[in-house]
Amino acid sequence: MSDPKTEFADVNGARMAYDVAGSGPPLLLLHAGLGDRRIWDDQIPAFAEPFTVIRYDARGFGDTRKPDAPYAPHEDALGLLAALGIQQAHLVGVSMGAQTAIETAVAAPRRVSALVAVAARTGTPVSPALRADWEKVNELFEAGDIAGANEYELRMWVDGPDRSPDAVDPGVRERVRKMNAALFARDDDVGEEIPLDPPAAERLGEIAAPTLILYGDKDIGDVRAAAGPLAAAIPGARLAVIPNAPHLPQMERPDFFNGVVLDFLLEAPSIQV
Repeated sequence: MSDPKTEFADVNGARMAYDVAGSGPPLLLLHAGLGDRRIWDDQIPAFAEPFTVIRYDARGFGDTRKPDAPYAPHEDALGLLAALGIQQAHLVGVSMGAQTAIETAVAAPRRVSALVAVAARTGTPVSPALRADWEKVNELFEAGDIAGANEYELRMWVDGPDRSPDAVDPGVRERVRKMNAALFARDDDVGEEIPLDPPAAERLGEIAAPTLILYGDKDIGDVRAAAGPLAAAIPGARLAVIPNAPHLPQMERPDFFNGVVLDFLLEAPSIQV
């Protein structure tokens, strides 16, 4: 399969970059904060067989510039679907993208036909250890050590707390390094994010879509601690673990990930709009 062509849509004052592959029911992919829509490269061939797969760059990532204006990530997801004439779609998000997918399913339950939230922390307070790691990244960045900040994030998210860098596929590590380096170099860190009100953590029981909560067993402690309570709070949600994978299991164990997600989506009952 050739690489999908980058297209653009005007969504809520932003020019959103996206691409489309395949045919069938719509499936929207929402990326993590470590990269852009390319984190889904290993999913496109498999997912585009049964689904029309749409992936996009959120504001301030990849080919989407971030205007200096307030915005809500879930409204951007819904706005892109509307711009493409899509009334309802499956949503698969990882980390930052999982939070957006969950918020979308809370804010517009009938627009989401199935939900897969990967490496989500919704509803679980940030641990002191994770907060300290974020502060260390900021410290390195502000000191001008961009390479050091990037490597620290790779150790946090790609390696995970229980592995050394040499235990990780070097190709995956390099792909994330390049995408994250591009984020450190951006000049469009503007625009206030408007939080969902009331927050999704207080409204998980409103999610109507069949839901799968998925995480890697080598992920940070915050994600592992959040998964069970999150699944328990969403009506009928399933919980699954990908072995030997940290925060981006779709990149490190794509075949396993693709099988778990496709099995779930192909079995998910449809929601009437």
